[in-house]
Amino acid sequence: MNNQIWIMTSAFDKLGLDEVIEKAQETGVQGLDVCVFRRDGTRDVFVATHLDYENFGLADAKRLLDKFNSARLQLSIGAFDNLIGGVPEQRVKNQNHLLRLIRMAHLLGGDANDVKVGTFVGYNHELGNQEHGFQKNIEEYARVFTPIIKYAEDLGVTVLYENCPMEGWRPSGYTGTFNNLTGVLAARKLMYELIPSMAHGEIYDPSHDVWQHVNPSEVIRYTEMERLHRIHVKATRRGNNLYWGNMYPVQLVDADLAKRAGVPISKNEWDRHNYEAMLPGFGGSDSMDWRAFVNTLKEKGFTGPFEIENEAALSKGTGNMGAIMQGFKATTLNLAPMLWELTETGYQYNAEGFRELKQAVTKDVPVVTMDEL
Repeated sequence: MNNQIWIMTSAFDKLGLDEVIEKAQETGVQGLDVCVFRRDGTRDVFVATHLDYENFGLADAKRLLDKFNSARLQLSIGAFDNLIGGVPEQRVKNQNHLLRLIRMAHLLGGDANDVKVGTFVGYNHELGNQEHGFQKNIEEYARVFTPIIKYAEDLGVTVLYENCPMEGWRPSGYTGTFNNLTGVLAARKLMYELIPSMAHGEIYDPSHDVWQHVNPSEVIRYTEMERLHRIHVKATRRGNNLYWGNMYPVQLVDADLAKRAGVPISKNEWDRHNYEAMLPGFGGSDSMDWRAFVNTLKEKGFTGPFEIENEAALSKGTGNMGAIMQGFKATTLNLAPMLWELTETGYQYNAEGFRELKQAVTKDVPVVTMDEL
């Protein structure tokens, strides 16, 4: 294997893009998944906005391609929000923002430069709480995303869904934690059946299946490899769910009652499945066999990048830039023997695999909205 290692820029939310590029070069990676979240969005954790999406044109795309070529880095872009549920006004803004990102990716060369657009799908709980709620969400997905994927296909861009269930998107008083349709393999397969276009696919994050007690290697065996374009590198250390079991999340009960009964309860919405976000090779062992996972990807012929998404409690969670960088560097070194060739100076990425980004688009295209599609 000679897969590239990239960094997802959400961990550098306090830095500008030029500073992030310097951090990437210091780490020794080959690319960036550049986060471009809405500045007026509703998410407040693990988000960053490293490009000016409101004023992005062909000239900006050329400058950005030149910047990344000078740094010897590849790139993709993304923002991860609820596009089929939540507050209707915010939902439409998220849909229109995704269309902006698709246009930006097109101006950056799209599939010709392997510039993809990462997103969530989300979940509509008004539909989900009804009988056949999951089926109704699948149908709502098809209604919303059919024109979006057609637009992406026409512009030569591929949209990629991440498989995070977004368990923290609802307050702890709710008994369910499934908030993103793409959080299970079955949904992704149904989605591709409804929209057969090859202009959409996956960013697979194994940590989200680990805390669901699913083996990521087995998921890869049943994944359509032509749909798999990115791997998110994030680890999970499962805790002890003795009191609450593994079928349901930790339930919200009166804190004083729980203390008197000696029953553990979650401290926040993200804590309800009793796991710790980690980075492989940093701060202890996690609950996954990374070598077996990488070997399965190798057997299946995966050639895409491994993107380090740093949400680790001992790294990004500290708020300390030194610890954040240590996490990225440790993860890169941990992956190196599994992905790169052994040379006289150790395991190194073979730079012959680097491909310069081309200025493939010469004509600007206007910004569009869902109403126009």
